[in-house]
Amino acid sequence: MSQVSLPQSLHKDLPLTALAPMQDVTNLEFMKVIADYGSPDYFFTEYFRVNQTSRLNRSILAAITQNDTGRPVFAQMIGESIPDLVRTAKELCGYNIAGIDLNMGCPAPRIYRKKAGGGLLLSPEKVDRILAQLRSAVNARPLTVKMRLGFENTDNFYQILDIINRHSVDLLSLHGRTVLDRYHGPVKYDLIAEAVKHVNCPVLANGNINSAAQALSVLSHTGAAGVMVGRWAIGNPWIFAQIRQALRCEPITPVPLTEVRNYIERLCQTLKAPNIPERARVGYLKLFLNYIALSVDSQGHFLRLMRQAQAEVELFQICDRFLLADTTQTLALAPYSGI
Repeated sequence: MSQVSLPQSLHKDLPLTALAPMQDVTNLEFMKVIADYGSPDYFFTEYFRVNQTSRLNRSILAAITQNDTGRPVFAQMIGESIPDLVRTAKELCGYNIAGIDLNMGCPAPRIYRKKAGGGLLLSPEKVDRILAQLRSAVNARPLTVKMRLGFENTDNFYQILDIINRHSVDLLSLHGRTVLDRYHGPVKYDLIAEAVKHVNCPVLANGNINSAAQALSVLSHTGAAGVMVGRWAIGNPWIFAQIRQALRCEPITPVPLTEVRNYIERLCQTLKAPNIPERARVGYLKLFLNYIALSVDSQGHFLRLMRQAQAEVELFQICDRFLLADTTQTLALAPYSGI
C-alpha cells in the first residue's frame, strides 16, 4: 500500500508546524483561538476513545465538523481493540478530516494500563496488526501515528519504526521521551534524528519545544520535517507565528502583556456556559495560566498567587496586577527557567 499525500501546508517553503493533541485542551474553541494568533499547519483532535461500546464523542467531533479555521484537522483515536479501531476510523472518514491519527504515546496510567496509548509500545506485534488493518481501512486518507521512544526504555524503538515503514504510515509525530518519563527529564532529540533517517515518512519532532529558538534548534539537530508543539502553545499561542518569523530570519514581534490579558479573557469566554460552575472555570483557567505565568514573571510571584486564587474575580485581579500594570512589558520569548 503506497503512502497518501498530506494536506497542503500554509507555507510550502517552511517546515511544518502542528498543534499537539491535548486532552481537555485542544477542543474546537482552543483551535479557533490559536488560529487567530497564528495558525499551525495542522491541528489534531483530542483523542476519540475507542472500545466495544464507544461512539464518536460529539464535542470532539465538533472540532472537525464546526471548524472554520481553514486548517486541516486530523482525527486522533486511542484504543487497542482492532475491530473497534477499524470501525471508528471508517466512521471518521465520513467527515472532513485530514487523516486518521493513532495515539501510541499517551503516558496516563489509566490509559496505558489498558494496553492503549503508550501501552501499545510494549506490543510491537499488536502495533503491526493494528496498522495493517487501519492502513487498508483508510487507504484513501493519510494514516498518521503519534508515539514516544518506548514504554520504559527504547528496546522496541527500531522495531516499531520498521512496522511504521511496513504499513506506509504517512506522518510520524515523535515525542522524544519514553512513556514512563511522562513530561520530565531531557528530550532525546538524537533519537528523533535517528527516526528521521529510518522512516520513509515525514517526522514531526515533539517534546519541550518552548520557543521559536528551540524549534529552530530542534529542526537543525534532527532534520525533522517540522515541529509539533503542545503545552508551550498553551502558554504562548503566538508561538507558531514566531516560529515562522524565526525560520525566515525575521525579528520576532514582541507580544505586549496586555495582549496576554486579552488571550486569558478569550479563554474565559469559551467557558461562559451557564452549566459550568465557577470553581470548574477557575480550575480550567489555572490549567492555562500554569504555562502562561512562566513567561510573564521571572520571579514566579504570578504563578504562586494565581495558584492560590479561589474565585474568578480574585484570579482576574491577579492577572490585571501582573499584565496591565506596565504597558511596555512583553511576553518572554521563552519560559523563564528555574520557576
